[in-house]
Amino acid sequence: MGAGDCPRALWPAMSRGWRGKCPSCGSGPLMRGYLAVTPVCPVCRQELHHQRADDGPAYLTILIVGHLMAPLLLVSFEIWRPEPLVLFTIFAVGCVALSLYLLPRLKGAMIGFQWARMMHGFGRPG
Repeated sequence: MGAGDCPRALWPAMSRGWRGKCPSCGSGPLMRGYLAVTPVCPVCRQELHHQRADDGPAYLTILIVGHLMAPLLLVSFEIWRPEPLVLFTIFAVGCVALSLYLLPRLKGAMIGFQWARMMHGFGRPG
């Protein structure tokens, strides 16, 4: 095993990424904006530009929001029978709010996963 081959804990790295922190040290910021990743952690100097989250966080966000909101939509319609415009407004706002909340967190968790599994250049020393 080389210097960059030491095992890394998966769940702590993903948890730190979920919180928007560097997956390596847990104290530096992972994002410099809403979805823009900091190229290098200012605390531990871990290079983060290797990440390749691409469309993964968006797909996961759609999957989670869809699986949460679709049953809620059906249940609320069956139980309360609100007006269609009211139902649409409530669920549109709910879907947008939940998507905006989940997207950067899922991106951080995905970057933490890549770091822990030494994917896309995270395994190289330096």
